[in-house]
Amino acid sequence: MSELLFRQDAYLQHCSAVVTQVAEQGIQLDRTIFYPNGGGQPGDSGLLRLADGREIAIVNSVKGEAADEVWHVPAEGSILPAVGEAVQLELDWARRYTHMRYHTALHLLCAVVDAPVTGGQVAYDKARLDFAVEMAALDKDAIEAQLNALVDAAQPVTARWISDAELDAQPELVKTMSVSPPRGTGEVRLIEVAGTDLQPCGGTHVRNTVEIGRLVVQKIKSEGKQNKRIIIAFAA
Repeated sequence: MSELLFRQDAYLQHCSAVVTQVAEQGIQLDRTIFYPNGGGQPGDSGLLRLADGREIAIVNSVKGEAADEVWHVPAEGSILPAVGEAVQLELDWARRYTHMRYHTALHLLCAVVDAPVTGGQVAYDKARLDFAVEMAALDKDAIEAQLNALVDAAQPVTARWISDAELDAQPELVKTMSVSPPRGTGEVRLIEVAGTDLQPCGGTHVRNTVEIGRLVVQKIKSEGKQNKRIIIAFAA
């Protein structure tokens, strides 16, 4: 298990850590700022810097089998640290911050489209959600206008924790049909966009909706009888 520092502060770009395991899957550390791939958000990339100045490029971060287990995947052919060695972590911040902005934007999209979410994905150049809704209920221009109104409202985005039992007693908080809330520790993390959205989420987010920037709805398309996909991107 690692101490997942991004849960407390998604804006951390550097930290120190100690190597706890090195295996085929990658490198484990006692603490990390790297978000592992999951919940529709890509894993972080960046680098580990050894005490002698040598650097290990990290091309991905993935979840392990245990709760709070993160594998940092080095670039092929990289040197590897020894267990017990101290390292410095550095995020590819531009990439992470883009993911944070998009992930928060998807929370706004959940609020704008009143329908169950059947899937979602964040990428570097766009993000999307799939909804169980009729195509006739989706108006591209109206959705775009509502999204940007929520961005401009400059609402704070905060996190808090509730117990598994509390979540079970409030099933309406779960809006995703395809992804279960992150459990395993007895607590579930809620993300709240003030006055707009509240739901379980383990990803990283900006502190205020104004940081997202202006959005465009690139496309709305059918992905089968049930799923309608809305793709958003940052305005040029």
